[in-house]
Amino acid sequence: MLPVFGGTYVRIGYMKLLVLYRPDSEYATSVEGFMRDLRKDYNFTDHDLKVLNYDSRDGAATASIYDIMTQPAILVTGDDGSYIKHWEGKDLPVLEEVVGYMHSSR
Repeated sequence: MLPVFGGTYVRIGYMKLLVLYRPDSEYATSVEGFMRDLRKDYNFTDHDLKVLNYDSRDGAATASIYDIMTQPAILVTGDDGSYIKHWEGKDLPVLEEVVGYMHSSR
């Protein structure tokens, strides 16, 4: 978002963040903390952040479409679903990297 006169914000383009993980895996606690911090510290809403179980039908289809091979995975897409950037594996990116990437891509 870009600030405009009067403190209002205008969206220029729009990005979504998808999180694919197994809720019963050893990574669940760190992934859920990551999502909680995005919502709390950066005001991410359900429209900004979509969470999918890696083993669900939607999760498996999404992983296949974006060629994601491991979980957890953090995926940035355009509002139309176009691929922008992703991270996968046990080492999650830092919040500021994800948020900064989304803002720089807007």
